[in-house]
Amino acid sequence: MPWFVKIETGLVDKPTFDQYVPAHKDYIKELIKKGHKAKTGYWGEKGGGMMLFEASSMDEAQAIVAADPLVVNGCVSYHLHEWKIVVE
Repeated sequence: MPWFVKIETGLVDKPTFDQYVPAHKDYIKELIKKGHKAKTGYWGEKGGGMMLFEASSMDEAQAIVAADPLVVNGCVSYHLHEWKIVVE
C-alpha cells in the first residue's frame, strides 16, 4: 500500500488546538487498528507537525485526512503528498 504524508501548519492558539488533541490521538489509534500504520507528531519548534500513513489511493488518503479532528475543527492547514520510498 502506498505511503502518504500530511504536513500541517497550526492555525489556532494552543488552548484551542489542545482541546482537539485527544480526539486526534483516538483517530490515529483507529487508523492503526484498520491497518493504515499511522504515525503522528509535531515539530520541535512551534506551529505544525506531520502525519504519516498508508492508504490504498490518493482518494482514500484525502478522505482520511479530511476526517482528522484537527482538520474538521479548523486547527490546521495541510499539504498531502504521496511518499515514494526509495530505500527501506
